[in-house]
Amino acid sequence: MDQSVLDTIDPRVLGDDLQKARKRRGLTQEDAAKIIETARTTLVAIEKGERRIKPGELIKLAHAYGRQVSDFVRPHPVIDAFPRPQFRGPAMQSEEDVEKIASYVASVEQYCQDYLELEELLKTPLVRRYPPAYSVTGLRTEQAAEGVAIEERHRLGLGDGPLPILRDILEQDVGLRIFYLPLQPSTFSEMYMYTDQMGGCIVVNSQHQEERRRWSLAHGYCHFLIHRFQSDACFEESYRRRPESERFAEAFARYFLMPTSSLAKRFDDLRRIKEKRTLTDLGTLAHYYGVSMEALTLRLEDMNLLPTGTWEGLQVRGLKVGELRQRLGLGDIPARAQPFPLRYQYLAFEALTRGVISEGRFARLLNVDRLEASWIARELQDQLSDGAEQNLIGDDPRRAIES
Repeated sequence: MDQSVLDTIDPRVLGDDLQKARKRRGLTQEDAAKIIETARTTLVAIEKGERRIKPGELIKLAHAYGRQVSDFVRPHPVIDAFPRPQFRGPAMQSEEDVEKIASYVASVEQYCQDYLELEELLKTPLVRRYPPAYSVTGLRTEQAAEGVAIEERHRLGLGDGPLPILRDILEQDVGLRIFYLPLQPSTFSEMYMYTDQMGGCIVVNSQHQEERRRWSLAHGYCHFLIHRFQSDACFEESYRRRPESERFAEAFARYFLMPTSSLAKRFDDLRRIKEKRTLTDLGTLAHYYGVSMEALTLRLEDMNLLPTGTWEGLQVRGLKVGELRQRLGLGDIPARAQPFPLRYQYLAFEALTRGVISEGRFARLLNVDRLEASWIARELQDQLSDGAEQNLIGDDPRRAIES
């Protein structure tokens, strides 16, 4: 590669791109410096844009970071860095946890940059249907959380019944950017970030069951609605004292996923049919709302429809939820668990079919090898051809891309 190409690129932009790629790969500055056989201080200067990188160095780093040299030298949008997320959950975080968070943030920044680049290539900006941030100052947690949940359901035309695929609603009807990634440790449930340029972004732990992912989505959505400009990383359990913002988000998730009016009616219908409620009733009702047995049972306890301590009693008796669901033949909760938003996939496919990007670039955008990328492309083409996705995204896919 010619040095003259690098001389035309702003070294600060290139340095920032290299830093994000390094963090995404989980490498330290010391690791990267060894790759190009230089001092750490030189690597720091390169990432700050204070020293221009040499062609041979860029080739080595791109290979080590799992990227193509073209990813760094071609024109692309420059995105604002996401604020460092505030930890919510464990009382203490290890240095390893902090490094993992930085790696995840760097990955999401890269995905968002790719997303924005596709939008610019195809001239299809994301339509945001954001409400103004809700103010709940001075209101009681439960009352305010239910009020916001009811208002959002009304705004989005969701009624008071069970929600279909929640991810589709938040991506397509609100305009959030949602990614499902394998987060570690297992208690890491979701991450929420916001910039004016990219809007609201939610990252959910893809390793969790769908009912837990739905809860994490509702939880992250609450932070978007109430604490829009405060990025956070949410871990479950291990609180010294659960902060008010977390209690609010948990309450919002309960009311948003299981509205009082709808749940009370469904439970009353069961009561009219038979005198006692059974595990079958609870399991079926939890599946109906797409929540865990624990969330459903505790919600019914809060509504005084089940005696306080019912869930605790079920645990003492050794309830195995997985076995119950299998015995009832409930199947999986409908989900869309791909790492990238549906719209992002369609934009990448549209760019490929127009010849705007190569097959290799298409594979890298979806973070898969070329063989899997070919399979995904065929699947997307089939969906576009037979209209199979029409009900899922609310319109014809091609119109969704071009609108």
